[in-house]
Amino acid sequence: MRTANRSDVGRIRLVNEDRAWAAELPSGLTAAIVADGMGGHQAGDVASQLAVDTFREAIASVQADLTHKQAKTALCQAILQANEAVFDLAARNEHYRNMGTTVVAALLLGDAGFIGHIGDSRAYKQRGDTLRLLTEDHTLVNELAKSGQISPEEAANHPRRHVLTRALGTEREVEVDLKGFSWQPGDRLLLCSDGLYAMVSEDEIRETLLDEDLDLDAKANRLIELALEAGGEDNVTVLLIEYSDGHPGGEQPA
Repeated sequence: MRTANRSDVGRIRLVNEDRAWAAELPSGLTAAIVADGMGGHQAGDVASQLAVDTFREAIASVQADLTHKQAKTALCQAILQANEAVFDLAARNEHYRNMGTTVVAALLLGDAGFIGHIGDSRAYKQRGDTLRLLTEDHTLVNELAKSGQISPEEAANHPRRHVLTRALGTEREVEVDLKGFSWQPGDRLLLCSDGLYAMVSEDEIRETLLDEDLDLDAKANRLIELALEAGGEDNVTVLLIEYSDGHPGGEQPA
């Protein structure tokens, strides 16, 4: 696996409340996470950093010989531990009250990958010339669009499009959305905060990932540049993982 991790404060915000991490674990599996914090008094960056640190510690002990069911459980438990850590800190410290963060995380086993997410940070998979969204935003606007109350075009420009219906750390109990996907050489996984996809179209993202003149680091840099050129209205974080080795095969994820 190859990874590229880039983040920028953007052109409007004064503090970058996004955090991201990716690494090959001692087991040889690959894990990654992007968190987009929220909360006053700089609590957003505290929430996102704590979520990433807790997830990283929790996921480090997973073993290589996991079944797909066990992988999904391990990913979910690591995210829930992060939720507990953020919620408990907010409950103990009034400066951090109501802080929280989005989270999108991945665990890659070789022939399969798993995504866990809460909020509106996203995961995309690119295979060939196809870019596929793997997550569903936990936002008020997405709920309105799903129920047919507003159109997709209205959703894209709705004044409340950033209002979350679910976040990590704001409640003691939270539901994690989990999704499995096939993972084979040549595939790329993109984890990102909303500062990317709110500014850069999926066509532009796909074209950047397919640009053969750019290596993985350059692709990540270019995606950040596109978001800034479009206005950079929010912090923007891009984490790319490329399957550059191994062979597909085996059990297909549920």
